[in-house]
Amino acid sequence: MTALVRILTNRNNAQRQAVAQSFQDKTKQDLSGALKKVLSGQLEELLLQLMMPPEQLEAQRLRAAMAVSLRVRSGVHPHRLGSHPGLGTDEETLLEILCSRSRKTLQEVAAVYRQSESLDLPAGIGPVYKKDLEKELKAETSGDFGRLVVALLNPLLQALSRETFSPDHFHSICLSSSSALLRSQALAASLSEKKAEAGPWISILTSRDSDHLDKVLMELELETGQTVDQLVEKRFSGDFRLGLRVLVQCIQDPEVYLAQRLLTMKTSLVQGIMVSHSEENLLPIRAAFLRLSGSSLYSTLQEHFKGEQLLALQAICRKQQDLLRPTVSQLLRSTQTPPHQVGVGPHLSGRQR
Repeated sequence: MTALVRILTNRNNAQRQAVAQSFQDKTKQDLSGALKKVLSGQLEELLLQLMMPPEQLEAQRLRAAMAVSLRVRSGVHPHRLGSHPGLGTDEETLLEILCSRSRKTLQEVAAVYRQSESLDLPAGIGPVYKKDLEKELKAETSGDFGRLVVALLNPLLQALSRETFSPDHFHSICLSSSSALLRSQALAASLSEKKAEAGPWISILTSRDSDHLDKVLMELELETGQTVDQLVEKRFSGDFRLGLRVLVQCIQDPEVYLAQRLLTMKTSLVQGIMVSHSEENLLPIRAAFLRLSGSSLYSTLQEHFKGEQLLALQAICRKQQDLLRPTVSQLLRSTQTPPHQVGVGPHLSGRQR
């Protein structure tokens, strides 16, 4: 079993796909199917995730994030929900992917979601056949929160929707607001009424690149004298407030947000985030984790996992470091800020702003 873990974790995804193809050519068997026969539990889940192409894994995680309501709609009794005890965690996983991934990546995930004949999910859901991700999001969410998640997936379509705000409102708030200052003023104006308007927050925060939006949020803080986190906490509620908080954190520093998620050491989060980001930005996520906790992710894993599962997670943790070894020491040293100096909410990154 240890040899199997080492073979799969010491290769990148493209190499694992080549291994799977070679295995199938020689044995006439699907490697993932063969793994299911000899593995079980969390190690099985982890190695099967490693065998998925990145876009398929994120599509599977999105589907699983909607699994609770899908189970209920499928007639599965709530007491059988197992590792999905409530909607809150699932909604944050949904937001994590939609807020931290680029528009291009989300388009690729949506394409996989439409094309896949089957996505592995926890027992009780069954196979997924060629679903439209946007339609599923609309079916599983509602209100301002629903409009936010659809806008994150497809910003232009949502921005032009009459359900969010009138075309005149959109034109005056977004199209004519060519600077960060004007957009920050639009956000501040949306908070001036007795009930805060969600529309400008959805349209502005989902329609521009993160660097520009970071400037918008800094201007908003200067104008109001409050942090964005404080404004969102005071003026919005429920799922929409959660969505805005995650979105703001990912605009300002997605790696710190993901590191905060890893701090929970919840198995599904640790495995999902580490595998899905293993070949992209796991190194800065590790650096953010060290900054937040004062301990390395590698050593923290030793305190919460064991056996082959620990071996696999630590191998994933090392992999990007091995690929980027010349820059690792410098990056990790530069991020060793004492934990008490790292803020939360809108100043998560600890950058000079």
